Amino acid sequence: MDPVRHLKISIGVLLLLLSFGTFGYIAIEGWDTLDALYMTVITLGTVGFREVHNLSSAGKIFTMLLIFFGVGVIGYIVGSLAQIMFEGQFQRIMGRKKVEKAIAALEGHYIICGFGRIGSLICKEFSAKPLPFVVVEKDPAMVDIMEQDGPGYLVLRGDATIDDVLLKAGIKKARGLISVVTSDTENVYITLTARGLNPDLFILARAGEEGSEIKLKRAGANKVVSPYLIGGSRMAQAILRPTVVDFIEIATGHEHMELQMEEILIPPGCGFIGETLASSGFRKETGVIIVGVKKQNGKMVFNPESHTKLEAHDTLIVLGEPAAIQKLEQLVGCDTCAEELIKKHRKKDD
Repeated sequence: MDPVRHLKISIGVLLLLLSFGTFGYIAIEGWDTLDALYMTVITLGTVGFREVHNLSSAGKIFTMLLIFFGVGVIGYIVGSLAQIMFEGQFQRIMGRKKVEKAIAALEGHYIICGFGRIGSLICKEFSAKPLPFVVVEKDPAMVDIMEQDGPGYLVLRGDATIDDVLLKAGIKKARGLISVVTSDTENVYITLTARGLNPDLFILARAGEEGSEIKLKRAGANKVVSPYLIGGSRMAQAILRPTVVDFIEIATGHEHMELQMEEILIPPGCGFIGETLASSGFRKETGVIIVGVKKQNGKMVFNPESHTKLEAHDTLIVLGEPAAIQKLEQLVGCDTCAEELIKKHRKKDD
């Protein structure tokens, strides 16, 4: 059992003994409340003071029982405190409180359920982005490793199938949840729980066995991924189309800084809404390649033509150098830049 829980239980038992002793002296000896409480405290504390009043035979027997139980409880409390202080539990408790406070402050973050092989890779990618996230892990040994020797991720110990755990992880304010525990059954339960707590949440789930994908989607997952299916397909493509695979690895891997593939959302109220790709000047100003445009209804326009119009909630899939992509992100978010660029490139387009 957790030493902190040991301490809480023993303090609770001590309070019960104080109440029991106080009411016991009142009932047996007929003392007032203050005298009864004082006698209980000095008895449990074994300080050796004389009795408040002379004790009857029943009172003496009651006092011996109180001493017997009191010494055991107090010894238990001292042992729990020593364990907390000397085994580094105090620092861990304070660190855990700090983490819980940081998790409570998160908004628009992702919840990653399970820190296995796949979960740890997802955390690594999110950290490189970076994206705010919290890890929910029920294995105490794994949580201890992450807290002591881990890379500093926000970790919450608990079972993600339980409502209270996901609520502590901030599911009401989260942008998405990724369930990658090893059991498909647990992934289904986590998906059901998360969907019930936040109907608008984006949920990505892992499927390990054939047929689990349908069950996960029925449970409320927006997207289901099978690592084994993807891994097998990737290995086959590495033989059939090695150059294509190399290009995809360069474009999507964060370790390759010379070329990146990214997606950029056109937010409502953006100054470029209603303009074409040509009149927006995105390509000429930044040098990025716009590979595709995903419309709000899910339709994907590949290799869009220059007269393709930009609409609110469009997602641009772009390919280019990181600096060029960052410049495009700044242009999309800059209201004052839109009018000037549109005038400049609309004249050229005409």
